Amino acid sequence: MTVFFAIFMLVLGGIALSVQSSINGRLGHNVGVIASAWLTFVIGFAISFLLFFFFESNHEVSLFSAPKWQLSGALFGVMYMLIVVFAVPKIGIAAATVCTISGQLIMSLLIDHFGWLENKIIPLDDYRYFAILLLVAAVTMIYLSNKRIDKKEQQVLSD
Repeated sequence: MTVFFAIFMLVLGGIALSVQSSINGRLGHNVGVIASAWLTFVIGFAISFLLFFFFESNHEVSLFSAPKWQLSGALFGVMYMLIVVFAVPKIGIAAATVCTISGQLIMSLLIDHFGWLENKIIPLDDYRYFAILLLVAAVTMIYLSNKRIDKKEQQVLSD
């Protein structure tokens, strides 16, 4: 797989994640956060089971013999889904996405810097610190934009 194709697929995954977050946020608002997350995981289980059954090649370590800490990733997936379904109706998809990306990048930088979770150590440098500042600025600008729009809506409703 080429680097270009991998980047393209990651961008496509990001697009899908924003669409999914928006849809699940609306569904969660209508039917409840847990019901919306449950539906996502049931469908995800069915699809991933079929993919696993028909396409997964054999590996030297099975799912049940892998180090237990590596299985904890599923818990973080559940936590993420519940948080997104709860937050999107309250702050909007753009703010939720920027906050999510900020959290991902900051934690990724820490994992790289300290080599946590058996990852290669990539120290923080000025470029990475600047990236964090840009993300904080993005979150702030989206938040201020939301507040401005909320004020305009309140003025229209009161007129």
